[in-house]
Amino acid sequence: MIHPLAVVSATARIGAGVTIGPFCVIDDDVEIGSGCVLGPHVTVLRHTTLGPCCRVHPGAVLGDLPQDLRYRDCVSHVRIGTGCVIREGVTIHRGTDPGSTTVVGNDCLLMATSHVGHNCRVGDHVILANGALLGGYAEVGDSAFLSGHCLVHQFTRIGTLAMMSGGSAIQMDLPPFCITQSSVTNIVLSLNIVGLKRRGMSAEERRLLRQAFNLLYRSGLAVSSAVAAIEAQIDTPSARELCQFVRTAKRGICKFFRDEPRRAPEDDQALAA
Repeated sequence: MIHPLAVVSATARIGAGVTIGPFCVIDDDVEIGSGCVLGPHVTVLRHTTLGPCCRVHPGAVLGDLPQDLRYRDCVSHVRIGTGCVIREGVTIHRGTDPGSTTVVGNDCLLMATSHVGHNCRVGDHVILANGALLGGYAEVGDSAFLSGHCLVHQFTRIGTLAMMSGGSAIQMDLPPFCITQSSVTNIVLSLNIVGLKRRGMSAEERRLLRQAFNLLYRSGLAVSSAVAAIEAQIDTPSARELCQFVRTAKRGICKFFRDEPRRAPEDDQALAA
């Protein structure tokens, strides 16, 4: 059903059972999958594909031009997967380079006023809470959770099942399964234990993943040495994914939060005695 006050291009491809509310604007060369529901005042601009069964709330703008000074008038794209919920005022921008694409996966929840910049890659089951902002070319792994008003610098990666606590910011890669410290920059606090349990990871694999986390962040080893130690000692899917992510980090990885001052060597000897 298309409301009579909506403006829908004759070249837009509208699937079966789509609802388009009043004052929506659907541009040329847009594809909207079957069963989608678009609330009032939604704007979907050209070269945007919206997968089946998505729900888009008022004021969202999908497929606008990238906020990138390198952009020159060219055909680039936005592709959004199946079953996504896109809340009020969300913005998702097209790629910068000719033929490039900004991708949002399946079953994502993008809460009010969150932003997905040009050329981002957002995996499946990702949640961006209110005001979370992804700079251009950022990558977000499956089932990651970005809390309210988180900031992700361009070209930064976030691993699978990682979680950014409210108001935190990163300019370095956030490894899979880790949580950032609230309201600070580039600091890892711990593993995302709740998320791991909800995903169904066994207690034994969680124990081994904690061991891998400790080698990476608490052993005092250089990152490359820690990764080598993990690979030598721990052979689980999550540990392998952690190592692969760290090995391919181009911006470095977030640092570890320490809540107490380092002890002098003589203090350690006294405690050992």
